[in-house]
Amino acid sequence: MGKKTSEYVNRELTWLEFNQRVLDEATDDRNQLLDRLRFLAITASNLDEFFMVRVGGLQILRKQRSRRRDPAGMTPLQQLRAISQRAHRMVDDQYACLSDQLQPELAEAGIRRVRPDELDDHQRTVLQSRFDKEVFTVYTPMAIRTDRPFPPLSSMALNVCVRLAPASGETEPRFAVIPFGNPTTRFFRLPAEDGYQYILLEDVVRLFIQKFFPGETVLEIAPFRITRNADLAVREDMASDLMAGMEKVLDDRKESSCVRLEVSQKISDPLRRFLCDALRVTDRDNVYLARGPLDLNAFMRLTNIPESDSLREGPWRPQLPPDVDLSNTMFDEVRGKNIMLSLPYESFEPVVRLVEDAAADPDVLAIKIILYRTSRDSPIVAALQRASEMGKHVTALVELKARFDEARNIEWARNLEQAGAQVIYGVKKLKTHAKVCIIVRRETHGIQRYVHFATGNYNEVTAKQYSDISFLTCDEDLAADASSFFNAISGYSQPQQYRKLAAAPFDLRDKLIELIEGEIDRRGQKQPAHIMAQLNSLACPRIIEKLYEASKAGVKIDLNIRGICCLKPGVPDLSDNIRVVSILDRYLEHSRIIYFRHGGDDLVFISSADWMPRNLDKRIELMVPIEDPASRERLIAILESYASDTVKGREIRADGGYDRPNPDQSDSPYRHQEHQYRLAIDAQKGAEQSQRTMFEPHQAAGQGD
Repeated sequence: MGKKTSEYVNRELTWLEFNQRVLDEATDDRNQLLDRLRFLAITASNLDEFFMVRVGGLQILRKQRSRRRDPAGMTPLQQLRAISQRAHRMVDDQYACLSDQLQPELAEAGIRRVRPDELDDHQRTVLQSRFDKEVFTVYTPMAIRTDRPFPPLSSMALNVCVRLAPASGETEPRFAVIPFGNPTTRFFRLPAEDGYQYILLEDVVRLFIQKFFPGETVLEIAPFRITRNADLAVREDMASDLMAGMEKVLDDRKESSCVRLEVSQKISDPLRRFLCDALRVTDRDNVYLARGPLDLNAFMRLTNIPESDSLREGPWRPQLPPDVDLSNTMFDEVRGKNIMLSLPYESFEPVVRLVEDAAADPDVLAIKIILYRTSRDSPIVAALQRASEMGKHVTALVELKARFDEARNIEWARNLEQAGAQVIYGVKKLKTHAKVCIIVRRETHGIQRYVHFATGNYNEVTAKQYSDISFLTCDEDLAADASSFFNAISGYSQPQQYRKLAAAPFDLRDKLIELIEGEIDRRGQKQPAHIMAQLNSLACPRIIEKLYEASKAGVKIDLNIRGICCLKPGVPDLSDNIRVVSILDRYLEHSRIIYFRHGGDDLVFISSADWMPRNLDKRIELMVPIEDPASRERLIAILESYASDTVKGREIRADGGYDRPNPDQSDSPYRHQEHQYRLAIDAQKGAEQSQRTMFEPHQAAGQGD
């Protein structure tokens, strides 16, 4: 990479800085208390996945003795060392947040953790009964013998290891493990006169541990948790049956190598050495000592205590867009106009209704859809099953390789097949990540196609938690492109030249570079030039190089990058015209919106793809132009709103770090997400007011026809 390595930030380190930004929300006392606890739980969940995938993959490269450098110039070993240093510091920050801030404040607010030595007699009696019924009868200790393999414990599950005194006539201690798996109860609520008092499952076991080992001397009990490498993929060149191959990958993950061992800071050296030896954790960097409960993600359950509504920010209920009337069918609504939804401020219900209407409508001939991630009880999948059972032609591309959703997608694929749908298990050697649904309907004028494009998944649950864009249209060019696209990925046809769409891995990167070059050319002609984008991640070296070139040419570039950003903004003579903001707020910023000034003829796109090598080279993605004037103006306003956030918008620095906003120093603090929600509220109120003030006179018979 030569001298250019200094122009990039390491991908893994910039991701860890993103997770630190989430942790900032947990330490920010301007947020409600249970919202802060929720952010802390999110950081733990994020870190779990990071170790399973990113650290697991780097450890494989290290074992292979790879010295291949990333764009920032770091080898796998150098990355692992830097990750370990940064991640250990982050774990310390997590437990400082919990122990020094959140738990004392929660206790003051009436939500208190009780230790075993703090129980009163009544609580202990109640707990003894619950232990007998819910713990002792459910969990089973496993004796650990050095002459036998260590039991195959589940990744990310909580366990306790017990050190017992040597047997009579022996000198070596004995060990046992009690695996909890995914416990139904981690928090045992205790009877209390006021407030919410709880004790943790591991403390309950510690309190009554002697019942598991009657007559034995228990020397020590310590919770522990292992993270297994989940960066395993099916060998598609060898798997004749992709579903069977994916099922084998899921089985292999259960016994893959341990990439992280989490234990209590209070664990003894003998017990820690025993666990490291048994789990083959040879690198001390992979051992994480916690000064508090393991699995902080579990604390997400405490954020939903019903009697603590005052400790959470009030609900923001999704609004029905003012131009959608659900008393009509969605075909009636979309036929005369384009509909853009800004989720989660606006409701996802029109998308669900579109598929449900298609399933019930006798004039619908076919439904084609790509399912990447869905909810557990997906109404969209249920509608597809009904449509298939009614004899409609349903084609569903179910991406079996969607990481951590493989098992659910396998189940959905089988259910759809049993209903008679045509199911495609993705595309060989690529992940299909595009979000598109096509409905073919017979109408009086002939065949009409209704198309839905989106930046997010067909998941009504995350549609209330993620910011995304949905676009429903009958535009003939987009419909023709969507049909060609679907036929190309579902059959053997070669990708065609699309009228309007751009698709990865074919021409999406080239299209983006062409559009950036267009701004460079216009700036060279002394015209105003401007690029704006909202993305989850930016890591593609070719696009970063082109953005640097645009900055040097004087093009103004405003980026909102939620997570990974390998570009260095604000570097003199390199990127001084590039500003990068990262917004962390109550909703996950997930949409991909892209803007080019194009000489004043604004070009706006939505996309399923981030600007990363994996998205542009190894995934099937779409970029969709939004030419409808009203929708285009709304998207430009959203991008401008991102850049204006003085409450939740962090400025990314050239070193990969960031500067937190200080809204107290602003004359008029501006919060992007709150503004978007208020816009949705005002639009709905305006529509209701318009309906109330509209007069419709009765007409004499025969005058209205």
